Amino acid sequence: MSNNKQSDLKNHLKENTKKEKEKPEPIQKKVYNYLEKMKPEIERALPQHIGAERMARIAYTTIRTTPKLLKCSMGSLMGAVMQAAALGLEPNMLGQCYIIPYGNEATFIIGYRGMINLARRSGEIKTIYAHVVKENDEFEYEYGLDPKLKHKPASKDRGEIIKTYMVAKFNDGGYYFEVMDIKDVMKRKNKSQAAKSKFSPWNDELGYEEMVKKTVIRHGFKYLPVSIEIMNTVETIDESQKDIEEMGENEFIDIEIKQPA
Repeated sequence: MSNNKQSDLKNHLKENTKKEKEKPEPIQKKVYNYLEKMKPEIERALPQHIGAERMARIAYTTIRTTPKLLKCSMGSLMGAVMQAAALGLEPNMLGQCYIIPYGNEATFIIGYRGMINLARRSGEIKTIYAHVVKENDEFEYEYGLDPKLKHKPASKDRGEIIKTYMVAKFNDGGYYFEVMDIKDVMKRKNKSQAAKSKFSPWNDELGYEEMVKKTVIRHGFKYLPVSIEIMNTVETIDESQKDIEEMGENEFIDIEIKQPA
């Protein structure tokens, strides 16, 4: 984003904040209008396979259908949308990423499917997935010179989650796997302020398992052949709050996207 455009956007936000006090505007209409005005910047941040019109529409639906988000600051809402755009992930669509309220601020969270999506963009990964291991499953693994991984889920009552693991197979025939104990996953969850929100996928029955799998993929992300740009962006903006008025030009990055073969 150019300095002039960024300055204009910030000034526009400040001017509208003043007008809000003079003439109240329905919050849903205000969100819609902000998204319309931001489309050029959303377009610039997005990878080629997603259009600004689609991203704005999905973001508006996400915000409109979560009443608590409508009470968040406008700057944090637009900041979360730009964070999603920077990674080319669609909010609340198949668990790619989420925009959730935490207090009066909107928070951006990458989901399990979003981590899979980002990893595969390098074009170097043939297959990547994660599973949870439960108490009654058969599970064995070894690290070292002859690594092994075997998982046979129980056919009936599997019990509670005790571990999670990820497997990535590369185009050159190589592979990498990572195993995490559920206690280590919970340590990472407990460090996340966003996980404390009742709207967080961590606090949803289905979302919980997805976030456990996302955690092990993010933990092993640094060992995968992904671009430095994507890796740094994931570390910077996942589970974070950003007011668009505070975002610097270097936070709106251009990421080269390679579609998987």
